[in-house]
Amino acid sequence: MAKLTKKQKEAYAKVDSSKSYDLAAASALVKDITNVKFDASVDLAIRLGVDPRKANQMVRGVVTLPHGTGKDVKVLALVTPDKEAEATAAGADYVGLDEYLQKIKGGWTDVDVIITMPSVMGKLGPLGRVLGPRGLMPNPKTGTVTMDVAKAVTDVKAGKIDFKVDKTGIVHAAIGKVSFDAKKIEENANELIQTIIKLKPTTAKGTYVKSVFISSTMSPSIAVDVKAV
Repeated sequence: MAKLTKKQKEAYAKVDSSKSYDLAAASALVKDITNVKFDASVDLAIRLGVDPRKANQMVRGVVTLPHGTGKDVKVLALVTPDKEAEATAAGADYVGLDEYLQKIKGGWTDVDVIITMPSVMGKLGPLGRVLGPRGLMPNPKTGTVTMDVAKAVTDVKAGKIDFKVDKTGIVHAAIGKVSFDAKKIEENANELIQTIIKLKPTTAKGTYVKSVFISSTMSPSIAVDVKAV
């Protein structure tokens, strides 16, 4: 294991690894222990008591964080010409169709979210190998395949994120920046947690939310008291 720097040692010293913090205290602490020179992301890791290998225990959804993610989300709207003005007015960074499909075929994926229409999905199918591994393939379940392109773009820009339990049963999501005040971090985290609780599969047995950890880029993880959320 690499040696810890002085700042890292100071950060670890402030976190009591033997206890769980309520969400408000954890949100304040994650700011206190972050010493990087950039505006680090704040992330949640929520371990669920589900078996993601079973289709009826897959936890996936979308949530609009009340204070956004703090990230300037780059949106590509793959739409027909009659929807281009609508997408542009809503704030999409890139708008078009065939020219962007060709760019993606060539390996271009410099966007965070792709929004498209049902009629365009057939053209996106062959690009699954490029978009799938990067989490960029539009999906009706996350609201990124829709006829209401303007609303989809606006929602994403306002802080709408999609999440999905991974194969180890954990949901990972960025819920803000350390430049946010602690209350905003707390409210964003709570919104995600409560949304996941509402999505509990009826087939999931035993404890559903097993653990919650909050951290920032390169900071120690802070255990959140599950009972308090």
